[in-house]
Amino acid sequence: MKKKDLKILLVDDEPDILEIVGYNLSAEGYQVITADNGADAVKLAKKKKPQLIILDVMMPEMDGIEACAQIRKLPELEETIIAFLTARGEDYSQMAGFDAGADDYITKPIKPKVLVSKVKALLRRFKDDTATSNVVKIKDLIINRDEYKVIKNGEEIILPRKEFELLSLLASKPGKVFKREDILDNVWGAEVVVGGRTIDVHIRKLREKIGDECFKTVKGVGYKFVV
Repeated sequence: MKKKDLKILLVDDEPDILEIVGYNLSAEGYQVITADNGADAVKLAKKKKPQLIILDVMMPEMDGIEACAQIRKLPELEETIIAFLTARGEDYSQMAGFDAGADDYITKPIKPKVLVSKVKALLRRFKDDTATSNVVKIKDLIINRDEYKVIKNGEEIILPRKEFELLSLLASKPGKVFKREDILDNVWGAEVVVGGRTIDVHIRKLREKIGDECFKTVKGVGYKFVV
C-alpha cells in the first residue's frame, strides 16, 4: 500500500496539536483526518476506516480509552493500529490504554520528526499487503522464516528455535506492543506451561545477539521491536 493511500485519524482536543502534528504527517504524504473529541473519532473511524488512529486520552464527550474500546468492537477496523498520544505517562493510564486495545503509547511532548518516524514504523505492516514472502528485511537485519536464518550486517546469526520464533513475531510488526500472553500463545503455544521469566530470558539473549536497541520493554504489558 502506497503512502498516499494510508489514512491517519488524529484525535486531540488541543488545536495546536492537531495543526502541528497534522501538518507534519500531511507533509509526509499521508491522508490526515482530524477530530477533537472521542465521540467524533468513533464516527470518523467507522466512515473513513483509517489504517492508523492517534488518540489523546483526556478529551471532552468521550475520552480516548472509551473511544479505543468502542473502535476495537468494530470488525471492519480489526487491522487498524491505535496509538495513544498523551502527556499522561502514569503506568495505570498506559495499562488502561492497552487493555482497551491500543497497539502503542506515545508520550508528548514529542518532536515532530520523531513522531513521524514512529508513525512510519507503526504503518510498516501496510507497506505491501500483497506480499507473501517469508523473508523480512528491516534495515541491516534479514529474517528468513523458511530457512530459520537470521542475517545482520551481512553475517549469519544462529538462533535456537524459540529465540528465532520470538524475534520473527516481534519483527513482523515493528512498533506494535505484543502482550506477554500473546507472545506465550504464539511462540510456546497455549497448551505449554512455561515459567513467568521465560520470555524475559529469551529477550535478554536476543538483545545480546541482535542488539539491545532493537527491543523495548513496556512495563507490565510486553515487548515490541523498535526500528
